[in-house]
Amino acid sequence: MSTVYEQRLLGVAGPDGDSGLSPGDLAARYGLAVSGKRPSLAGYTRQLWSRRHFIVAYATARLTAMYTAAKLGQIWQVMTPLLNAAVYYLIFGLLLGTKHDIPNFIAYLCTGVFVFQFTQSAVLSGTRSIADNLGLIRALHFPRACLPIAFTVIQLQQLLFSMAVLATIVLATGEPLTYRWLLVVPMLLLQSVFNSGLAMIMARIGAKTTDMAQLMPFIIRTWMYTSGVFWSVTTFTGKAPHWVAVILDNNPALIFNNLMRYALMDSVPASSLPNHVWIITCAWAAVVGLGGYMFFWKAEEEYGRG
Repeated sequence: MSTVYEQRLLGVAGPDGDSGLSPGDLAARYGLAVSGKRPSLAGYTRQLWSRRHFIVAYATARLTAMYTAAKLGQIWQVMTPLLNAAVYYLIFGLLLGTKHDIPNFIAYLCTGVFVFQFTQSAVLSGTRSIADNLGLIRALHFPRACLPIAFTVIQLQQLLFSMAVLATIVLATGEPLTYRWLLVVPMLLLQSVFNSGLAMIMARIGAKTTDMAQLMPFIIRTWMYTSGVFWSVTTFTGKAPHWVAVILDNNPALIFNNLMRYALMDSVPASSLPNHVWIITCAWAAVVGLGGYMFFWKAEEEYGRG
């Protein structure tokens, strides 16, 4: 008796010849949907926006817990980029002598290190954001884009803590406080959008190819060497082929570095920036930010499975 009932419920003709509804018809009649089905892009965006408080709270909690085991605690948020800057100053400024070609090399170097580390850390943590949080993904239902975006927010919070130190260094090395410092706000906003998109791209790739987390530090290091963090790219592009110079001059990491230097350092003239720099910066943020978001959304159903 139960077999006949189950067959009719599933839409299979029973022994008496009755034909029931198909599973698809039953699902449509009772408003059922596939578990974990990817929502539309607009619906996904609404879900993501509704969890904006979760993203900030999660990022803040992770940032607080990050240094709990260290005796200096949150001080490492500032000490890490400062120590990196000290190492690069020793190697490139003193041993290789690049400081002689750059006015106020200390401020130039520290600004490049702080700004590039924001992108570097966002990309590296974004690459591992899915693979390292499978337990959370499988236990709770939420837009998976929350994770790479949250890790980008963590790096932004770290940078904001460090900006006070960077401002002190810039002022201590003789740079004046000017109206150009206001440009820091739109620059960081555009870089955050760019970093979020890049983090989401790498999160999807890292979720499929776990070895990418091991490869990314080498890729990021190569990118850093071509981004003018501790040397002036113009010393090379002046002698390089035109197409190489165009690629290097439009490197987004270099543009973000130089924009921050232009904002904070009076010794960095507007002529050091490429033509239409703000249009280029907005284009990078829009293309990578929106493109990364859509790229990540397309694989929403696959995260945490397998």
